[in-house]
Amino acid sequence: MHDGCSGSFGDGKAVVDKIRAMGFAPQFMPIPLQILCGGCGKPFDMVHFEEACPDCGMVHGVTPCHSYDPQAVQAAGIGY
Repeated sequence: MHDGCSGSFGDGKAVVDKIRAMGFAPQFMPIPLQILCGGCGKPFDMVHFEEACPDCGMVHGVTPCHSYDPQAVQAAGIGY
């Protein structure tokens, strides 16, 4: 069982672990987001719920409930 959209996560690793466990990581987001990388600061398009920066490899994740909000995307770590 999960917390639905009310769940909170301590950091980016927890977000990525959650979306991986739920099977969402490789799925396409309803609307891609352009975000700034949490590692190198360069912009890139996030098209999956889990996406790595093409420049530095920083892995980012967002839950489906919050995939409309670029502020909800969290960095998990390079190569995480």
